[in-house]
Amino acid sequence: MSWTSEKVEKLKELWSKGHTASQIAEMLGDTTRNAVIGKAHRLNLAARAPSKQHSNAPKSKEDKQVIRRGNAPMSRKAKFQSILLDKNFEPENPKSLEELTESTCKWPIGHPNEEKFYFCGRKPEGDFPYCKLHVLYAFQPKNQKEDDLGDDIPEFIEKKVKSAG
Repeated sequence: MSWTSEKVEKLKELWSKGHTASQIAEMLGDTTRNAVIGKAHRLNLAARAPSKQHSNAPKSKEDKQVIRRGNAPMSRKAKFQSILLDKNFEPENPKSLEELTESTCKWPIGHPNEEKFYFCGRKPEGDFPYCKLHVLYAFQPKNQKEDDLGDDIPEFIEKKVKSAG
């Protein structure tokens, strides 16, 4: 494919309107996405204009949301991270055995022989006896390599949870 002056002008016009290189290649015909990108760089075209799909308008903190791509379920590691990064995640509310009720997480922290032994005390998740975080610990999927957290994650999570409380 040779770049005629008409194709170069069309490229400049479409580039400035924010079309993708693939779209431009398709509109020009007889060229590839990589050829379009190469020619745009050789012409020193300005940085990409915002595409039609993405707004470059500044967003407030309330407008920003975590976007999950696709229909695949979140991995266990991603769930742990999302819980720990959630600023509204309830801090631990240490309870003794006698203080446990149906509305407290019953996850033990420490060893019963230790002086500082207690139960989590957060609000339980649904019909489970544990909070969101401890449900992830208690109910682990079988034989899923991607979801294998390894030994270092629980220690990291403990530090994160305790620093949040």
